[in-house]
Amino acid sequence: MTHPALIRRDHLSTALRLAADGLPVLPLRKGKVPFANCPACLYTACGGRPHMKTPGPCTCPHPCHGWAAATTDPWTLNSPQWATAWREAAAVAYHPGGAGLTVVDLDHADAVTWARATLPATRTVRTTRGQHWIYQGTMTSANGVRDGVDIKSTMAYARWRGPGTGTLTALPDAVRALIVKAPTVYQAPCIDALPTRAAEGACPHRTPAFLERGIAMAVQRINGASSGIHAAVYATFLAVLSTHGRCGCLTEDHTARLFAAAQAKGESARHCADAWNNARTRLGL
Repeated sequence: MTHPALIRRDHLSTALRLAADGLPVLPLRKGKVPFANCPACLYTACGGRPHMKTPGPCTCPHPCHGWAAATTDPWTLNSPQWATAWREAAAVAYHPGGAGLTVVDLDHADAVTWARATLPATRTVRTTRGQHWIYQGTMTSANGVRDGVDIKSTMAYARWRGPGTGTLTALPDAVRALIVKAPTVYQAPCIDALPTRAAEGACPHRTPAFLERGIAMAVQRINGASSGIHAAVYATFLAVLSTHGRCGCLTEDHTARLFAAAQAKGESARHCADAWNNARTRLGL
């Protein structure tokens, strides 16, 4: 039986090998998600990385900000600040867009069948439930572009599952066109009573304890749902946005925590995005 420490060391070895080949990498913790931000970067208080959706000044030496922390620098990967993450890592991920790539993530057999009939052949990597089709070229990332299909390129990460087989080909227009298709909108149940919006003036949510308590309660509400997960997730998103959506307090970290809780209960990334967008529309945000 392989010792856990050796497994974790192997993750770092894999990362260093990929980085040497020009692939920006980062560790993933249990659940296939990036490690949480350090205290200085919590709630994006640092302003975020310069290459994030909202550019910021952060040069934190820790693996903060998810995909934005991915790097090819061996000194960073081997640094003391990354050591704890590698000791606890469950997998290695990479930033496709940072390497000039796009990953078409096919999550089940039907999605693979669709790709074979629709998309040009390219390098293919087997996953637990389906396949990753990798193309040369970058585009905007999007989840749920059709049933069981996600696009991972810029501002996204993909789990490393091996080099795959086949010849890498140029990103086709057929893949680019997927993100302009109108997604299926989840019809959420009617919520009769909405929490009162924050009053005008000084925002009380910027008190870290107040905001943290609200997010923690929202996560607890999702975790405690035993049935009707779609409705519970939507209602929770609606409550959070009703209270915190207008004052600019919510950050990508908060959204990620809510989405992670919902997905841990079996909600798909597609439904999370739909429920969040529907809640924002309902509130006029």
